[in-house]
Amino acid sequence: MSHKPEPSSQQGHHISRAFLRFSIGILFALEASLALVYYVLKIPESKFAFIAIVMGVSVVFSLALVYAAFERGWISQIPRLDWTMFGGYSFSMIIVVTVIAIITSRVFTNTLDAWLTAMLLFFGSGIFLSFGYALTHSITSRLKLLHTASRGIAGGNLQERVPVSGQDEIAELSATFNAMAAQLQDLDAHQKELRRVRNDLFAWAGHDLRTPLTSIRAMLEALSDQVVDDPITRQRYLQIARKEIDYLSRLIDDLFDLARMDADGLKLDLQPVSLGDLISDTLGWFHTLAVQNRIDLSGSVQTGVDLVYADAQLLNRVLSNLTSNALRFTPPGGRVVISAERAAGKILVMVRDNGEGIRAEDLPFIFERFYRGEKSRNRSTGGSGLGLAISRGIIEAHHERIFANSAPGEGTTISFTLQENSPKR
Repeated sequence: MSHKPEPSSQQGHHISRAFLRFSIGILFALEASLALVYYVLKIPESKFAFIAIVMGVSVVFSLALVYAAFERGWISQIPRLDWTMFGGYSFSMIIVVTVIAIITSRVFTNTLDAWLTAMLLFFGSGIFLSFGYALTHSITSRLKLLHTASRGIAGGNLQERVPVSGQDEIAELSATFNAMAAQLQDLDAHQKELRRVRNDLFAWAGHDLRTPLTSIRAMLEALSDQVVDDPITRQRYLQIARKEIDYLSRLIDDLFDLARMDADGLKLDLQPVSLGDLISDTLGWFHTLAVQNRIDLSGSVQTGVDLVYADAQLLNRVLSNLTSNALRFTPPGGRVVISAERAAGKILVMVRDNGEGIRAEDLPFIFERFYRGEKSRNRSTGGSGLGLAISRGIIEAHHERIFANSAPGEGTTISFTLQENSPKR
């Protein structure tokens, strides 16, 4: 045995308001009509009483019918909206025609007048139903477009859209539907990109994690089995193993940072930070490496530029990543320069090198995760290929931008912007 679902409280509230408005409208029509009949037409009291009774009965019947339709959910059980609307027009027309026919048969004594009224009623009913059908078709045809598009979306066609015409509620619904479909399409593209990145991660991890582990295991087995007796060779094996372990440690840190960005985003501790101190610290950290590789490492900050509004720890990470990359891809005898200056209301930080540069076809992708460009993905240089992706995530979390300029043989400049001092509030 099936049961009619109970309407929600919000739906019941809307039904109550609709019935109240209907009641006010029909009662106002009754009182206004009776007032016109009594004061304007000056109909005798006996006929006026008859008219009042007939119209009153029709009002009570209409109220009872509409209340039952709302209360029992008859309207929502009709399978098609055009049937509902056309049925409503038809019932209202039948009630009006019946009331007029009963009243004219009692009030009019002239047969010609009665027949003329009947024909006018027939003509008026045709006009009423024709307008009702046209209005119903106009509304339901637009709703059918929404229904067809909804089925397309449900079937996986996320490019489905509906035309937006007019300024009524259906037009608003169509615009909202199109916005929803666009968001679903963007979300689907994002999910596909996540699947691509995940597959890249598996392929990349299978190579970049397995290779150093295999090397470490081979050297440790050689040392354990005493295959290598030469103290110098043994020391070299240990240094190589330590280098590979350092690489794996940095790689795990990078993966952890990326996972943190994806999980809940970066939580920034924004405060005024001395950019000059950060650049000075970065130069100190990489001084020994630069000397060992015979690279001139220097930095400068434009006069008047110092405090920026940023997370000091994360900004340190960006400067460290960019400087490490620049040193890695700069040959002996080259130079790396870290500089900061004011530009277009922002602080522009640049890390420049005069290395071999980046190929034009690789340049648009260097900030992507697991970038496989020849330069960025060369393990012999010691990079994991994630430093630039992490740097971009940090800068974008500050609502700023990071970008690169490079040409083969002319070196590379990685630049990013920062908000000076404290943002205006």
